[in-house]
Amino acid sequence: MSLSRKRQKELHKLQQHANKLWESQQVLVGEAADVAREASRQLGHYGREQVVPQVQHSYEKYAAPYVDKSVKFSRHVLADRVVPATGAVVGSALSVWDAANDTRAHLSSGRGLPSLDGSSYAKLADKYGKDVTNRLAAKLGTAPKKKSIGPGGVIAIILGIAAAVGVLYAAWQTLRADDELWVADDPLRAPDA
Repeated sequence: MSLSRKRQKELHKLQQHANKLWESQQVLVGEAADVAREASRQLGHYGREQVVPQVQHSYEKYAAPYVDKSVKFSRHVLADRVVPATGAVVGSALSVWDAANDTRAHLSSGRGLPSLDGSSYAKLADKYGKDVTNRLAAKLGTAPKKKSIGPGGVIAIILGIAAAVGVLYAAWQTLRADDELWVADDPLRAPDA
């Protein structure tokens, strides 16, 4: 089936018009990609220049005093309550252990039950308690601290991750392949009519 000359001319004009439209779409998609890259870069600058300092300021103003207060209180409870109580309990247990060993030694040697001297065992309990307390305090108080990031660093990392996820999501929404926005691999070749 052959087409009339008039139809061939109309089809040729239509194909030229489609080619022009296709080229303009390619330019538009290229410009949209440039805009998305620039938006991503500007978002990174905004996060570094505006968001991070504001978060750090807010943390230092609102959260840091409470964190410092709770750390000081925890150290106070540990140093003034837990360590001495632990030392006393362990010291008492060790003195009872010594008393049991002495009694066993007297019984095994055939000397019978020894006379229990409460003051000597009380002195041993105090000695053991002080020794354990000093060892615990040395382990808990003088141990070198490992360098680690503080709460502000953790918050900054979380905000950085959130910003990166936001940029990736925006880029994905911009550049995702929808059926209506499909772009062929060959940018200069128009679809055949």
